[in-house]
Order: sequence, then C-alpha cells, then structure tokens
Amino acid sequence: MTNTLCTQSIQLILRHQATSGAYIASPAFTHYKYAWLRDGAFTAYAMNRVGEHDSASRFYKWCDRVITLHEQKAKAAIAAVQAGDRGGETGSNRFLHTRYTVDGEEVSGDWGSFQLDGYGTWLWGLAKHIQYSGEINLIQKLAPSIELTLDYLAACWQLPNFDCWEEAGDRVHPVTLAAIFAGIKAMEAYLPERASELAHLAEAIRQFVLEHGVAHGRFVKSIGNPAVDASLLWLTLPFGLVEVDDPVMEQTVQAIEKELVAGHGVHRYASDTYYGGGQWLLLSAWLGWYYTRAGKSQQAHEMADWIESQCKASGLPEQVQEHLLSPQDYSSWVKSSGEPAMPLLWSHAMYLVLASELGRIKHC
Repeated sequence: MTNTLCTQSIQLILRHQATSGAYIASPAFTHYKYAWLRDGAFTAYAMNRVGEHDSASRFYKWCDRVITLHEQKAKAAIAAVQAGDRGGETGSNRFLHTRYTVDGEEVSGDWGSFQLDGYGTWLWGLAKHIQYSGEINLIQKLAPSIELTLDYLAACWQLPNFDCWEEAGDRVHPVTLAAIFAGIKAMEAYLPERASELAHLAEAIRQFVLEHGVAHGRFVKSIGNPAVDASLLWLTLPFGLVEVDDPVMEQTVQAIEKELVAGHGVHRYASDTYYGGGQWLLLSAWLGWYYTRAGKSQQAHEMADWIESQCKASGLPEQVQEHLLSPQDYSSWVKSSGEPAMPLLWSHAMYLVLASELGRIKHC
C-alpha cells in the first residue's frame, strides 16, 4: 500500500500543479480551487523529499511572481505600519492576501485574508528546496521578492492576523510567529549582508513566543488564549523554534495527545466546529513526524498505517468523520459548502513527508 499511495500522491500533486507553478489546494472543492503560499510550501517540501525538485522549483518561482505582482501593496503596507498603522480586521485588505488564483491574483470574498504564516513558510521552504536540489541560483533570481518579504515580515510580525486555519484575526499566534521565525532564520545563510539583522530579529521573535506564548508549562493556541492546537507541533517540526525534546514542547504534545487525538486521528482544537470538527490527516502525519524524531517509531508507523487506510479512490481527504467534536454542525456545513475537501494536496504532501521519515518510500 505504501508505494501505491506514494506514487498516487506524487502523481496527484503533479497533476494539480498549474502551468504557473501554483499547487491547487483541492481541485474538487469550490473554496479551495486556489493556491496558498503556506499549503504550497509544505507541498513543495514534500516534493523535494521525494526527488521532484523541478516541481518545487516551479512553485517557488510562482511565489516570486505573486510577490512581484503585489509589490506596491506590500510596500504600502510596510510604510503604513512604520507610520503607526496597527492593521486590524477592518483594515486587513491593505495587507497581502493568503490565497491566490493560479495566476497570482487576489481572491475576493469573505475570507481571513491577512495571514503572515505563508510568507514566512515560503522563505523557509525555499531554503529547504535549495538544500535538497542545489539550485542555489534561485537566491539571486528571486532576491527582490525575498528581500521584500523579509521587510514585510519585519514590519508586520507583531500585528494581529488570522491563524493558519483562517480564524481569530484579532490575535497573535505562536505558530504564525514560528513560521516567520523560520523564514527569517532560513535566509541568514543566503543574505550575508543582512545576516546580523536577521539573526537579531529571529531571536526577538523566538523570545517573544517563549515569554508570551506559554501557559501552564506548554505553548498556547494564541496570545491570551490558553487552548491547545495541534498546529503547535510546527513550532518544532519543521520550524525549529524549539527542539523536539524541549520540556515546553513535550508538555504541548502531551496536551495534544490528551485533548485532540481520537484513535490515530488528530483534531485541530477542542472547540472546532468546521464540518463537525473531524480528524485532519495532515495533522496525524505531523504527529507521526514528531514521533519519528522523538524515538517513538511504532506510534509513527501506526499513524502512517491509519492515514493509508483513509485513502479513497479520489485520494486523501482533508478530514475524516470517525470522531466528530461537534457532530451537530456537520450537516449544515455539507448543506452550505458540499462534502469535505477531497483530495487535499496538503494531506498527500504530509503523508509523503511521514513516509519519507519512516523510510517507507523506496522508489516511486
């Protein structure tokens, strides 16, 4: 099954990569027929892990075109923040968006558009792509977009903005800060003239998270909200804000296991009502990834086995309904938006990452 799903995942991702290089998040789900920098960077990372470097390269060139296309908006946002504008949900359209058409245009509509995590993640992913592929000349080719993204993050990182689930736009989120930290940190080695500045900024962000993003001995969903969120796994993998065996991270994982794991499926957070609050395959893969690095190989293999068991003819879904946190909300979401997204490229990407970690991918 492993090699079959591996091959299917790679082919599916390639099939739904636009000619522009963008990865379409979910081709059969109306609201996801777009491209995200965050989801796409993780998908590109998975493709690098399995040797599909050309696919990843095309994605990062698409990111460059997106930043270039919206250069003036980014510069205006930087100037506004430097002049004292704190943004907020009512003014969030003044900032760069989170999802785009495959041609790089903004998508209109009611959406949590002002998100910073994708802008940190694409820089982190670009550095990983260079490490895997050796395509070092991308740094020079994409330099203006890289520099502008760094300036944008430096200006905006303390502003409230929507989290990785497109929610809570009035808060500051440790996971978002970790993505920004990782993107800035990743560019230190490639921009020697800014290395000292970037190192200082990255450390300031890390210290902010450690000071304000911890309660009861673990990381919190957002500053001022002590709930646990499974995306907090990202603080260590892949963003490296803390180590896998950091005591605060270990306490966070224990809370995730206690509150958000049902069988081998991982929920986003306890109060989730989206499609009834199902179990997200990409988060199960993430917890499995953590287990591989924490020396818990058996648990990681069990996670991978469970993900494989959820594969349908059309691929891996975004979430499954084995255990719903809010079952009364499921039917209303289906009625308003259709069945849950399937296939979701991000689910396939994170499965590939976990399979790679476990050595399950021999040749696809």
